[in-house]
Amino acid sequence: MLILWWALVFITGASVGSFLNVCIYRIPKDESIAFPPSHCPECMKRLGVIDLIPIFGYILLRGKCRYCLSRISWQYPAVELVTGLIYVFIVARLGLTIAALQTLVFLSLLVPVTIIDYKHSIIPDKINAVGVILGLPFLLQSREIAYSGIIGFFAGGGLLLIIAVISRGGMGGGDIKLASVMGLFLGWKYLFLALFIAFSAGAVVGGVLLMTGIKKRKDPIPFGPYLATGAIVSALFGQTLISRYLDFMHL
Repeated sequence: MLILWWALVFITGASVGSFLNVCIYRIPKDESIAFPPSHCPECMKRLGVIDLIPIFGYILLRGKCRYCLSRISWQYPAVELVTGLIYVFIVARLGLTIAALQTLVFLSLLVPVTIIDYKHSIIPDKINAVGVILGLPFLLQSREIAYSGIIGFFAGGGLLLIIAVISRGGMGGGDIKLASVMGLFLGWKYLFLALFIAFSAGAVVGGVLLMTGIKKRKDPIPFGPYLATGAIVSALFGQTLISRYLDFMHL
């Protein structure tokens, strides 16, 4: 029974990942995520049930469309696999709790944000808007959570807006709005931890890219993946990291 339970959690996550693939492909093109139904982007043939099975559909089809034999991007099974594994990890760590549900919803927003920003250097307003709509109900858990989320919402967007103004466009509007969504879900305390991790990771990776010549000083580097990384680490390990920091500082 235990194996079946974790298999169900994984399948749920992989299925969500399959839907997120649709969002990743269609939202940057300003297409509906519902209509038309899933189809091959090359031959436009509507996909069957076997084609839509998360991960195994890709394996059964050997990575090719059954109709036109065009290659299917490895991104599709990768997103499904990673989302499924993270769902299992979150439920294993947080149990069947509101906190787990909140983190699962948050993760499901950050996956398309990461890939879309990496591929297209944009964070769509639609995803940030959905983040606000889905995040607001979680504020109803308690007055403390509500205050923390509201403060985090304005603090996240406000801080990155100040950085954008000072740097004269060094921070995109999508990043600013995403920081607000992060504050809404994480609360102000874990938001600042997430931003610290994001800026630290961005500085390290950006420095490596500049030193190796992969990126030039004026080349834009998408910041969404770093914000998402900081948000997930903070959501899952924030309490532990903050506690250890306070112990280290003897506070």
